[in-house]
Amino acid sequence: MSDTDGKKTLGLRGGPRSGQVKQSFSHGRTKNVVVETKRKRVVMPKAAAGATAGAAAVAATPKADPSKRPAGISDAELERRMKALASAKAREAEEAETREAEEKARAEDREKRKAEIEAKEREEQEREERAKAKAEEDERKQREAEVAKVNAAPAAPADPAAAAAPRGGAPKPAPTRKDREREDREKPKTAGRDDSRRTGKLTLNQALRGGEGGRQRSMAAMKRKQERARQKAMGGPVEREKVVRNVNLPELITVQELANRMAERVADVVKSLMTNGIMATQNQSIDADTAELIIEEFGHKVVRVSDADVEDVIQAVEDDDKDLQDRPPVITVMGHVDHGKTSLLDAIRKAKVVSGEAGGITQHIGAYQVDQGGMKMTFLDTPGHAAFTSMRARGAQVTDIVVLVVAADDAVMPQTVEAIRHAQAAEVPMIIAINKMDHPEANPDKVRTDLLQYEVIVEKMSGDVQDVEVSALKGTGLDQLLEAISLQSEILELKANPDRAASGAVIEAQLDVGRGPVATVLVQNGTLRTGDIFVVGEQWGKVRALIDDKGDRVKEAGPSVPVEVLGLNGTPEAGDVLNVVDTEAQAREIAEYREAAAKDKRAAAGAATSLEQLMANAKADEDVSELPILVKADVQGSAEAIVQAMEKIGNDEVRVRVLHSGVGAITESDVGLAEASGAPVIGFNVRANASARNTANQKGVEIRYYSVIYDLVDDVKAAASGLLSAEVREKFIGYATIKEVFKVSGVGMVAGCLVTEGVARRSAGVRLLRDDVVIHEGTLKTLKRFKDEVPEVQSGQECGMAFEKYEDIREGDVIEIFEREEVERSLS
Repeated sequence: MSDTDGKKTLGLRGGPRSGQVKQSFSHGRTKNVVVETKRKRVVMPKAAAGATAGAAAVAATPKADPSKRPAGISDAELERRMKALASAKAREAEEAETREAEEKARAEDREKRKAEIEAKEREEQEREERAKAKAEEDERKQREAEVAKVNAAPAAPADPAAAAAPRGGAPKPAPTRKDREREDREKPKTAGRDDSRRTGKLTLNQALRGGEGGRQRSMAAMKRKQERARQKAMGGPVEREKVVRNVNLPELITVQELANRMAERVADVVKSLMTNGIMATQNQSIDADTAELIIEEFGHKVVRVSDADVEDVIQAVEDDDKDLQDRPPVITVMGHVDHGKTSLLDAIRKAKVVSGEAGGITQHIGAYQVDQGGMKMTFLDTPGHAAFTSMRARGAQVTDIVVLVVAADDAVMPQTVEAIRHAQAAEVPMIIAINKMDHPEANPDKVRTDLLQYEVIVEKMSGDVQDVEVSALKGTGLDQLLEAISLQSEILELKANPDRAASGAVIEAQLDVGRGPVATVLVQNGTLRTGDIFVVGEQWGKVRALIDDKGDRVKEAGPSVPVEVLGLNGTPEAGDVLNVVDTEAQAREIAEYREAAAKDKRAAAGAATSLEQLMANAKADEDVSELPILVKADVQGSAEAIVQAMEKIGNDEVRVRVLHSGVGAITESDVGLAEASGAPVIGFNVRANASARNTANQKGVEIRYYSVIYDLVDDVKAAASGLLSAEVREKFIGYATIKEVFKVSGVGMVAGCLVTEGVARRSAGVRLLRDDVVIHEGTLKTLKRFKDEVPEVQSGQECGMAFEKYEDIREGDVIEIFEREEVERSLS
């Protein structure tokens, strides 16, 4: 018994029209399917016209015979059905009339267009015939002139017309219009047919030529073809006119960028390259000669540019006076070591910065913004040690006002003189802040008198340099200092245009674990926003985040605002200029060009110009002893300053040579380089990772750690000059990892630790490391094993540690335990 036995085919009233459709499947299988076409039920709107027509139809229709009506249908229902039927008929009649009118209008339109096209063709044909007749007439006149010329010549034996005729007959006459029409009729009907169906397999040549015989056209391609045919029939433009562009072509360019500059599809450019025998993807680079062939093939014009032209996108914009707005002043605080620069900033910012610095010395350039009575001021805090002279000079280049801090009890010192020289060279106005007025030995008049010999004449000495007596410790005189800064900034009339592409200077740069390369940038012009693409020195990037001096994320930074910029592809040099560009390709090109230029410059500087100079240098080096070292620091500015300080150490007999300097933790590759060169590794505020420590122990490479720069300089000076007196050397006795942090009443924050290496002693010194960077150095308050205070804890055991006057400890930090001992040094 089949599934269809005793069942009727489903359908609707109104008589479905049925038929059969044959379906084809793979492997030659077919199937016949019964298809029914259902009539759609028409629901008429209750319109006045329809109601009137229905009423008329019902009035004209005789009342139906009750014996012939369906069962259960009342007179009212029958009347309503008759009205609906009449309305449907009336609507169908109206629609038929509308269709006829539209068909008639379309037919007239087609006839009109056809007549216009035929008229155009007739005009074109007549014009061609006139041009051809004119050409034949000119040719006939020319032949007659040649014949007359030949007849006039006495030695002309033959008729030139006969010579011009084809061999064996007279010249062939030009075809007439009837001949052309006969030829058109005799042409095969298949000639000129555009067969859109494609058969056969697609070959590589057909794919490259874009010819027939490949895949079936997509629906989009068919629609585009129909649209072109319709536009051609309507007499409109079939294709857009091609735009010829001037394409800037550097020495090397990627296929993707070439397609973008030509405004062509990447697939078309790749296909053109394949046709020319070059297999390249969109991310691969091609040389300028190959790119020039492709550009000419696409019909564009080539504009060759040199490598240096890539920097032309960074244009020096001349701002209109109407676009300039007031900007905050940039104040650089300078002075001698321990004269109270950072303490003065603390008092102004009402914060504590100096407490976290080793030896009371600012190790990095810090940038802060202070809001004073509605007026914002940007302060740059520069280190005071002489080794940071270049960083202080760099700070003076971006500053508007220099606040020179001089201790009233110490007067003018050598680094105070250096700061004066930097400010005078940069032509920046100075304000003298005479600090430590609360000290019993304070003598501000001596400071004013000492400044006279350096051409600094203060107002109390009838000069034009403002001087203010302050005390950072007591907080006195700060209002007068800020008023002096405000007055000086008003005189300078500092303005900038915030509505342009941003540019600024890098104050400091470092490689941060977890965040990558981070640069502290002081914006000088324009507004730097999140998402901007920029180039800075030999690096480039896209602004991923902006962090202000308070540690908060901001979306933009205007002129004179210091921010930390995240999103660089490498660590720039402190002092590099940041410029915002339009595209990543421009930024990448500029950075690559600068990197190549810097590499060539270094290579040229290191190469001797002649053989005589090489011989002289080799002879001079015979008598000079070198002390090679490797330097790793936490930030770029510190590494630069250490390298410059090392270059100044030495005389005719001994000198220091820095093999390598970098930013970040000491790695195994650094230890390998030090072993090959017999050099120690100097770590400034960084530590070696575990693999580097193990390798150093195995290879016997010395790793020295410093947190105060003059200790480093003094040690290297002593080693280089042979002053090998007894020194205090640190001996590392253990490492511990913080597993958990507890808060104990009466004690504070206690770290639950596991001693991973060596031993932990109560009497030893400790350092707290976070991501191999020194966070704190001090002593232990307590060392406990379970609940008992113990003198030491062995490796592999757990213990509790609390630091003296420090509680910023986190899970995962590493504690370094060390002891200091005096040893005798010997210079090999």
